[in-house]
Amino acid sequence: MPNLLKRRRPALLTLLGAAVATGAAAYAYSRRQHAPLETVPHVDLHKYMGLWYEVARLPIRYEKGCQHVTAQYKLRPDGKVSVRNTCHKDGLNGPAEVANGTARVVDTATNAKLKVSFFWPFEGDYWVLDLDHSDYRYALVGTPSRENLWLLSRTPHMERNLRDMLVGKARDLGFAVDKLIYTPQPIGGKP
Repeated sequence: MPNLLKRRRPALLTLLGAAVATGAAAYAYSRRQHAPLETVPHVDLHKYMGLWYEVARLPIRYEKGCQHVTAQYKLRPDGKVSVRNTCHKDGLNGPAEVANGTARVVDTATNAKLKVSFFWPFEGDYWVLDLDHSDYRYALVGTPSRENLWLLSRTPHMERNLRDMLVGKARDLGFAVDKLIYTPQPIGGKP
C-alpha cells in the first residue's frame, strides 16, 4: 500500500496545483480591472437641469419594484444641485415614493462627475458617460465601479435605435447590460 501512495503522490500534487491555478485564474477574471471610465468632455449644468425619465437601470436595492421613475434636477445658488427622485411602487399608478438629495460637482473642468447624497454623510458617484450635447434629450449615467447605470430621457420613451446605441456603449464600457431593467413609463408621461 505505501508503494501505491508514492506512485500517486505526483499525480495528486499535479491535480492540486491545477485546481489552485484554475481558482486563482477564476478569481483574477472576476476581479478584472476595466480601463478608467471616461465621461463626456463637458456638461452644461444649466441645460442638464429639469425633468428626466428613467428608461433603464441596473438593479439597485432602493429602486426595487419602481416604475414610472423620474429625476428632477434644480441648480441652487450655491452651485450645488437639488435632486428629487420619484418612483411609483409596483405599478404606473402605484404610490409615489420621493427621495430628495443634493449633488455637488467634483470635476469642475467637465462638470461630468458629481457626488449625490440622499442621506448625509453618504455620497454616491454620478458620472455622465454620454449625452446629447445639442438638445440634452438623453443621458447615460453610471458609476466608476460599474455597479450602477441609468439611461435617462427627457421623454417617457426613447427611440429603440437610440436606446440600443446607449446600451451598446454601456456594454463597451464594461457594464453588465444583460441585467438591465427597462423601466415602465406611462404613455405621454402621465399614468
